[in-house]
Amino acid sequence: MTAHRIDVLGIGNAIVDVIARADEDFLVRHALRKGAMTLIDEAHAAALYDAMGPAVEISGGSAANTIVGVASLGGRAAFVGKVKDDELGRVFAHDIRAAGVTFDTPPDSEGPSTGRCYVLVTPDGERTMNTYLGAAQDLHPNDIDPDAIAAARITYLEGYLWDPPHAKEAFRKAATIAHGAGCRVALTLSDAFCVDRYRTEFHELIRNGTVDLVFANERELASLYATADFDTAVAALRNDARLAVITRSEKGSLVVSREGTQAVRAAPVERVVDATGAGDLFAAGFLVGLSRGADHRDSARLGALAAAEVIGHLGARPETSLKTLAQENGLAI
Repeated sequence: MTAHRIDVLGIGNAIVDVIARADEDFLVRHALRKGAMTLIDEAHAAALYDAMGPAVEISGGSAANTIVGVASLGGRAAFVGKVKDDELGRVFAHDIRAAGVTFDTPPDSEGPSTGRCYVLVTPDGERTMNTYLGAAQDLHPNDIDPDAIAAARITYLEGYLWDPPHAKEAFRKAATIAHGAGCRVALTLSDAFCVDRYRTEFHELIRNGTVDLVFANERELASLYATADFDTAVAALRNDARLAVITRSEKGSLVVSREGTQAVRAAPVERVVDATGAGDLFAAGFLVGLSRGADHRDSARLGALAAAEVIGHLGARPETSLKTLAQENGLAI
């Protein structure tokens, strides 16, 4: 049996976030879907960047944000994702390693530039994302190291991986290796429009046990079951998934299993500055709790605490030690 050297290993799109504030009129003028993630090409990316106001560049990507959160909580963390050997690619690699995450995926020397996500934050804290995948879409099954997957208690995958064909193959390969080593596989649905594109395939992943744990917010859950009735969707998810967590912003979260549901309150937040990364950091807390043997309720409380920290400032990664924050709130794992 392989020793578990890693608590959580994440596989996802390696993206640099370019974050700027914007008003509602800007979204309307540029025909942007508020609160959604939209894939764009390089020409559109360049045009949007030129139109944006002053921006901050921060290494991001959904699963990568989660894995940085895992490290901040004191978990042993690793990430697999593809960048190009260019300026943004070097920024991404430096930042994630500096956060305490093992990142060994070799960069591409040719092909598309490193992926980037233009994040527009409106005054209500909502984020609208426009992503040029670039090199991230070249993640290949050959980038999956069987030994690293087998060494992780939990392999965490993002729904966005279902867009690039080779990344989808890498996703399946990693899940097979993890289960073969007796480890767990978690999936975040990532975005309601992502679920719209791949609803049938996501159903299959959940129902056939390819994933053991599913994270979704209310909009993603509604898309997954094509219903606006929350209780109906929860009942369907309970029937399909071994374990799932539904995040509900200020209403907290629901942990859903075959045995029933557990409601966990949100952690208090003085002011929502930027909702970017709230779901990613919630997943970080829950995964660390689960990997360290905490019960579902305490794992969700840890997730809520991590989410509350990240929405209190600009950017999708923690600015303070989440491990210290957890200890101060009686949640040392």
